[in-house]
Amino acid sequence: MLYHACMKNTLSRALSVIATTCVLASAGTAQAKVYRVYYLGGQSNMDGYGRNSDLSDKQRQPVDGCMIYRGRMQGSGEQPQGAGVWATLTPGFGGGYTSDGTTNTLGDRFGPELSFGAQMQKLHPDANIAIVKYSRGGSSIALESGGATWDVDDRREKNGRIGINQFDHALKTIDMALTTTDIDGDGEADTLIPCGIVWMQGESDGTHEGAANAYEENLDELMNLLRAALRVDELPVVVGRISDSNLRNGNEIVWKFGETIRAAQKQFCDDDPAAALVTSTDAYGYSDPYHYDSEGFFDLGQEFAKAMHALETGNASD
Repeated sequence: MLYHACMKNTLSRALSVIATTCVLASAGTAQAKVYRVYYLGGQSNMDGYGRNSDLSDKQRQPVDGCMIYRGRMQGSGEQPQGAGVWATLTPGFGGGYTSDGTTNTLGDRFGPELSFGAQMQKLHPDANIAIVKYSRGGSSIALESGGATWDVDDRREKNGRIGINQFDHALKTIDMALTTTDIDGDGEADTLIPCGIVWMQGESDGTHEGAANAYEENLDELMNLLRAALRVDELPVVVGRISDSNLRNGNEIVWKFGETIRAAQKQFCDDDPAAALVTSTDAYGYSDPYHYDSEGFFDLGQEFAKAMHALETGNASD
């Protein structure tokens, strides 16, 4: 097993939330589809702030054969809802997106999911692709940040509830997405097979020395808990390396302990044979001190897909 003994109680929590099987199929239904499912999570550079208006006509087209379920963003202490609706992947599942669980309201932004889905379709031309996305801008994976957190040991009271945080909202999103039997609405139950995790986060942890120093351990714990939620111990994980715009106040670094985070991300991927690090972020432009520009977001999704495919085929570089 990949999990440390000290994680058993939290692991049981994750598995109890995802109580149903992730493979939902009706044997013998000739028209039922099999979907390769990828979970995308993190903070605002996973939320996505690329502008739909910057996309070409071709890039704005729906990605046929690729479905997405994005859980509505929630705050700490809120009762987890995982509200979303399966839909064909298009621009608009980035910033400004929301859902009431019945209808998706698309925004004018896109994130890495758009080009990730399209690129995965190219890399798996005979497969159907499904994306489950839950991310929260400004969130950290450590309590030290004081804000929204994915720390599974968080016992703070927020909104009258104790210990409900971004991890719980992600679990609920996964649960709601994977218990939908017919994600494409064709009347046939689909088979959903978890195939990977993509993680873009760490900037918030880079503003606090304690959070930065604990990042590798926290990342290892969280990725293994997400693997547990998806019921695959050695599920491939692709991590996007954080970068710094150096735009705040002209030339000041934005993430004071960013280099510590970057080193921790590399170490995690070096130590985990089922993990890979995407480093193309260093070359991206920015639309503000914190977020990549549209070209960067589109390239990031493609690089995530290439790294994921390399892990799936055993061709990942050392």
